[in-house]
Amino acid sequence: MKLKLIIALVGDERTDTVIEAAREAGATGATIITSVRGEGLKPQKTFLGLELSDQRDVVLFMVAAEKARYILETISEAGEFDTQPGSGIALEISIDDAVGLKTQLPTLLEEVEEEV
Repeated sequence: MKLKLIIALVGDERTDTVIEAAREAGATGATIITSVRGEGLKPQKTFLGLELSDQRDVVLFMVAAEKARYILETISEAGEFDTQPGSGIALEISIDDAVGLKTQLPTLLEEVEEEV
């Protein structure tokens, strides 16, 4: 089975929305890395040396390759990535191999078979 890893970098206030949208689109789970920092086109402002930036989360979804683009578009819309500056970004990369998916693999295979 071909897999893709979707990586979404989102403001922590949008994390739950993005995860819920991904699940509805076919993702079977997520891994969340909290409290990361990032900087876009404009550097974050500081006040007396303290950063005034929002917290961000990295959300990782390992999904069937056949569903990856749909899930990516769904979380982009739910997280308002293209309409709200600084709301987040998402990307997908191919996975050559993975282990530890024994409990999720039957569900992934069933969903892919239903699509075909």
